[in-house]
Amino acid sequence: MSILKTGDKAPAFEAKDQNGELVKLTDLSGKKVILYFYPKDLTPGCTAESCNLRDHYTELKNNGFEVVGVSADDEKKHRKFIEKYDLPFTLLADTDKKVCEAYGVWGEKKFMGRTFLGIKRVTYVIDEKGFILHVLEKVKTETHAEQMLEELGALTN
Repeated sequence: MSILKTGDKAPAFEAKDQNGELVKLTDLSGKKVILYFYPKDLTPGCTAESCNLRDHYTELKNNGFEVVGVSADDEKKHRKFIEKYDLPFTLLADTDKKVCEAYGVWGEKKFMGRTFLGIKRVTYVIDEKGFILHVLEKVKTETHAEQMLEELGALTN
């Protein structure tokens, strides 16, 4: 499956969060959601990205956004990541990669001359009615929140 496009219906999903609680897309209906996919907890790029979203979390919330991260790590690793970096948002454990596949972010990647399967760093903004409002494929890990706020500001003006 390929990356979703603006205007597409966001695929329904359910996955456990860092506390083992089941989270469904329908639980988030009526809210704007920043759904960010990242490769792996506790790695340099993913830590920079998550900490940047943490540092701008209040601003994102004040602009009406819920933040939800998704990786293939399990609940225990997510809890460790959240505790170590004081992350204030939900992380979903997509250990079977069903959410990643539904959103088109599981696939072939290239890094340092190697080709392998993995999670592509992509962020979707889902509107209150469950449609893709915005897709960000070229995520800048250290300025992800600013990038989102800037692009979303341009969309709403």
